[in-house]
Amino acid sequence: MEIYYVEDDVDIAWSTKAYLEQNGYRVSLFPTIGEAQTALKAGCPALVLVDWNMPDGHGSTLCRWIRVNKKDLPVIFLTVRGDSRDIVDGFACGADDYVVKPFALEVLLSRIHALLRRTGDISERYLSCDEIVLDREAMDVRCGKEEITLSPAEYRLLLLLLENQGKTLPRERILEVLWDAGGNFVNDNTLTVTLKRLREKLHQPACIKTVRSIGYRMEETICRKENS
Repeated sequence: MEIYYVEDDVDIAWSTKAYLEQNGYRVSLFPTIGEAQTALKAGCPALVLVDWNMPDGHGSTLCRWIRVNKKDLPVIFLTVRGDSRDIVDGFACGADDYVVKPFALEVLLSRIHALLRRTGDISERYLSCDEIVLDREAMDVRCGKEEITLSPAEYRLLLLLLENQGKTLPRERILEVLWDAGGNFVNDNTLTVTLKRLREKLHQPACIKTVRSIGYRMEETICRKENS
């Protein structure tokens, strides 16, 4: 399972990362809220750890964004000892648990285990590309902050493109998977019309590309900074 850890203190971040990775997790570090939010637009970890006081803002900002865009993603926030305002604010904006700094690594690990036992690993639940986020379980789609209503055919087409992100899908293959598999005949124009409507509802996203004379391809067009 992967954990996103939002922490600007380098020493704490790397020692915590090393300990959690020794215990079977993969940890990506983000020194700012902005970088963490950018990464969350592109992917979904099993859990987020966020220091409540960051150089570019307050952890509550990130937590509220997560509750809008990936509402069931588990969040544990880290706060300094005795700051009851942070604790109240953390739960008010939807965080699941908190750990007080300075913390014993064993305590943090125990809290992570306990939370993931309750929630499970939801990292495969969300698919995203640029500003588009699809929630497989709820079967809903967001583009930025906007919730998008799709027809069943449009939803299936978007899901297929996201599941095959980075691959060119021939038109014949898309028609076979989405329509012909049930024995229903459709003409080639069905795909053209469905994709046109999908693009319109998603505000003509650059990430859905037409590959001339072959088919379609979905790929990121926004540069994502990788953290390790």
